[in-house]
Amino acid sequence: MKWNKFRIKTTTDAEEIVSSMLMDLGIQGVEIEDRLPMTQAEKEQMFVDILPETGIDDGAAYVSFYLEEGEETKSLLASVREEMEAMRSYVEVGSAEIEESQTEDVDWVNNWKQYFHQFYVDDILIIPSWEDVKPSDEGRLIIHIDPGTAFGTGMHETTQLCIRQLRKYVKHGSKVLDVGCGSGILGMLALKFGAEYVMGTDLDPCAIDATHENMEVNGITRDCYEVMIGNIIDDKKVQDAAGYGKYDIVTANILADVLVTLTPVILNQLAPGGIYITSGIIDDKEKTVVDAVKAAGLTVLEIQRQGEWVSVTAQKQQ
Repeated sequence: MKWNKFRIKTTTDAEEIVSSMLMDLGIQGVEIEDRLPMTQAEKEQMFVDILPETGIDDGAAYVSFYLEEGEETKSLLASVREEMEAMRSYVEVGSAEIEESQTEDVDWVNNWKQYFHQFYVDDILIIPSWEDVKPSDEGRLIIHIDPGTAFGTGMHETTQLCIRQLRKYVKHGSKVLDVGCGSGILGMLALKFGAEYVMGTDLDPCAIDATHENMEVNGITRDCYEVMIGNIIDDKKVQDAAGYGKYDIVTANILADVLVTLTPVILNQLAPGGIYITSGIIDDKEKTVVDAVKAAGLTVLEIQRQGEWVSVTAQKQQ
């Protein structure tokens, strides 16, 4: 089935009001395009250190929505135009021109699967849930993963850097905290490497379902791990729930600027002598993270690189 796409040309001042108006009319799935710079809060919800290029803000914005063909669509579109004109009395809405086009009915959630296939990280096979294990791979350490809408398949260099460091430092019975757990892949591998327990935290609610589903597919029961939504940097409830001074390893594959604020806080969760594994660091931010780690009183043990990405591993004093 084809859908009609309608793209309203408006202003950044009006984009939120336009979006709210569309939702009030019963239109769901609104998309906003603009060149507004990202806020610090938005940056902190990014998982890696390459941020979108927004260009120079020119004040223009586009708000898009999709409708099926039919008489109801014509009536709804007429209401949108009327509401846009009414807004002119209290906000600059720009031209309010509505571009029309058609698009195929696409399964946006699952369409990405055509690009994700099984691959290896050293001798580990990471395979999506919709593919089969080849007979020649039966003896490998195998992780079945279906990230869905949560971050983390293991394909990115930052995740692979974390995987290798976890393999190096996890011991039998280790307790691991994964900050920004996404799909749960690092926690799963930590448990496969011998960890006794993993706690995962994330800002994205999708991480809860993704982690539970991936753990179950890999035969990991809920008595071995927990996952919670919240910002451990400034949410005391999350800090209390995670616990203090108990983790042999903390791993954080997130934005370098977030690592700077996370590092002095996460000392409270690390056990004496605990290992702190960071990644998600673009190479020109290496010094920033190293300086933050040292300033927190941690000892840098290793700096590993893969492509333009960096992982910094440090240790808390005994």
